[in-house]
Amino acid sequence: MSLQKNWMRPDMMNQRIKRTGIGVIIIVILLAMYAAYIAFRPTGNEPLAPVSGAPEDMTSQVTRGEYLAKAADCVACHTVKGGEPFAGGMAFKMPFGTIFATNISSDKDHGIGNWSDDEFVAAVRQGISPHGNLYPAMPYTSYTAMSRDDVLAIKAWLMSLPPSAQPNRQNDLMFPFNQRWAMKFWNAVFFQDQRFVRDNAANEDLNRGAYLATALGHCGECHTPRNLGFAMDKGKELAGAEIQGWLAPNISSNPETGIGSWSSEQLSQYLSQGHAPGRSSAAGPMAEVIENSLQYLTPEDNRALVKYLQSTPSTESNDGIHINLKPSPAMNSSALLPGDQVNSAGRQLFAGDCSGCHQWNGPGKVSEHASLAGSTTVNDPKGRSLVQVILKGAHMEVGDKQIYMPDFGNKYSDEEVASVANFVIGHFGDKKGEVTAEQVKKQRDN
Repeated sequence: MSLQKNWMRPDMMNQRIKRTGIGVIIIVILLAMYAAYIAFRPTGNEPLAPVSGAPEDMTSQVTRGEYLAKAADCVACHTVKGGEPFAGGMAFKMPFGTIFATNISSDKDHGIGNWSDDEFVAAVRQGISPHGNLYPAMPYTSYTAMSRDDVLAIKAWLMSLPPSAQPNRQNDLMFPFNQRWAMKFWNAVFFQDQRFVRDNAANEDLNRGAYLATALGHCGECHTPRNLGFAMDKGKELAGAEIQGWLAPNISSNPETGIGSWSSEQLSQYLSQGHAPGRSSAAGPMAEVIENSLQYLTPEDNRALVKYLQSTPSTESNDGIHINLKPSPAMNSSALLPGDQVNSAGRQLFAGDCSGCHQWNGPGKVSEHASLAGSTTVNDPKGRSLVQVILKGAHMEVGDKQIYMPDFGNKYSDEEVASVANFVIGHFGDKKGEVTAEQVKKQRDN
């Protein structure tokens, strides 16, 4: 009886009415936004002269599709390490849950074997699959710029590969993010369904490089910060972002915090081999991009991509990373002996486990990929990617080279990882490291 009385109390009735009214208003606003999106969205028609990402001398649709799929790095997200190609299952951890990549093999039950051309194009360019709206973990927000011919060439190549009967994993998302239909409203606000348009003021190399970087390579998906709606912040394009614990650094033309001071040769070698002399070596997700995608670009496409990246607007990042190409502690050291007498726990760990490969002055002994001086990783005071490398190691296969660094996650405690990371930042970046044991624990748990 008391519950019924409380339910009927005027003040509680007023609160319920207010909450209901607010909910109705929000729904009306969302519906209005969606209606406006439907009414005024771009048609998405093909431009008169679409750009293709495949070289002109590739005439076979399947051959073109293989090249384009590598340029778009499809395998990285749709293949679990050690699993069947394109069978899906890769986990993407978000603040609101986990999204699992889907099976895009030619299997008819679990993959795309029964999809029509129009259904495949809609999934890639609009994020709408036969099973409902996709989440933007699938970078359709970038792939939307691809030409229809390129998308269908990728489909033709995927259909030429053996099928995988691996079932798709269900996403593990909290409410309301587990409601796929709600993506219609996200698209209404943040998504523009529009093909790549040539810049008539730019030459062919720049246009081709732009298509490779944006429509296919979707560089901005990792290297651009996200706004509150988890869409790319176009005002900070390529200014750098943190991806699952790794730092995707600023790759705009900014000379201080970006790649503006890199030479064309350094950029070209980094993109094709994962290492730039005197600069960075790729690790983590970027090493996967080099291994699965960028090393397969033709020399002409590599050159076009370099030119485009050098032409991007200069965007300054505020992550505290300023590259010191000549850090005093490393410059005052020899390959075998450090130039200082600082006796920290991190220095002792480096002496025992790291100096043999990296050397005290940082050029790298076993491989040029082990060089540290000038690296973005060691110039980040927060040591985000550095902690990841110490915990998880590094591996990359480029051409006939196997690049490998062992992991120390099982050997070092959180305090020890923080200690050696801060020593490396100080010695090879000439900066005060800010890595804490709490940060290491968080990155270890992720």
